[in-house]
Amino acid sequence: MNHVVIMAGGVGSRFWPMSTEDRPKQFIDVLGVGRSLIQLTYDRFKGICDAENVWVVTSTGYKAIVQEQLPDIPEGNILCEPCRRNTAPCIAYVSYRINTKDKDANIVVTPSDAVVMNVAEFRRVITAALDFAAETDGIVTLGMKPSRPETGYGYIQADLAAGSMRNKEIFQVEQFREKPDLATAKEYISHNNYFWNAGIFVWNVKTIINAFRMYQPALNRQFESMRDVYGTEREQEVINERYAECENISVDYAIMEKAEEIYVMPADFGWSDLGTWGSLQTLSKRDANGNSVISDNVKTYDTSNCIINVEGNKQTVVQGLDGYIVAQRDGRLLICKLSEEQRIKEFSK
Repeated sequence: MNHVVIMAGGVGSRFWPMSTEDRPKQFIDVLGVGRSLIQLTYDRFKGICDAENVWVVTSTGYKAIVQEQLPDIPEGNILCEPCRRNTAPCIAYVSYRINTKDKDANIVVTPSDAVVMNVAEFRRVITAALDFAAETDGIVTLGMKPSRPETGYGYIQADLAAGSMRNKEIFQVEQFREKPDLATAKEYISHNNYFWNAGIFVWNVKTIINAFRMYQPALNRQFESMRDVYGTEREQEVINERYAECENISVDYAIMEKAEEIYVMPADFGWSDLGTWGSLQTLSKRDANGNSVISDNVKTYDTSNCIINVEGNKQTVVQGLDGYIVAQRDGRLLICKLSEEQRIKEFSK
């Protein structure tokens, strides 16, 4: 059976004031389409995975929001981290939990806060990667074809000399690369074998558990020792007691950079992790003056290249701005140059 794991524990406030620590960006409708980012993520997997096999790993404080926004998911499939320990413990926990239900599960792990513009192509790629994972002991990561020398993403260097025997679109990974400086990013995209690391992974549950046993024995012992409580009333209590003991480490460092059978499937389905207001503006529909207005009841005069998001369709008039963010929610108003948005965290304190 296919299973989908949505990682939704992030607490970032890069879209302040629309996103806050109480309701981070994965739970808000940043695109103005009537669905939050986590709901759009869930929607993308319809036809690939049944609701009963969708899992969400989130922070304890966000469980109620997940239940509200994804009511079709069984409550027992919402796994709550009592503290943040990065992606390796998160993935180990849910992998062992799924293994108690389905020992032959094929799993997609995805962030909850990215955007995909071509959903049909996304589903084709995911289905092909799941088929590959079911037939091999390989771990597949998706590599996004870069459109610019981006310094905010890690990169995957692929060996394109030959596709795998089972799927000519899937290649061996040569190396994972850290987020580069601009000169290095330009060098990467001058070649055709560097791809953005989207943090989307596909594997069989046996494959990932064996990888934890081999490369992360301490984490493996932690979650292996809790097998008797998975799916019982004691699960959350034991997780609350033991989770803080886990090493704070990403799955990239813990597994991906150590394992041998690591593959990448290059893909191009209009992906963005929406890390900035600027990236949101790029993906949003813009008027003749370059303005992206993600609200109704907004009028602009002598205004260009702005992104405007106002809660509750409040009547808003913007005049005389060029290259600004205008955002309002819950009594908080931001008017900030797009070129200065890296300072939003500083402003919002």
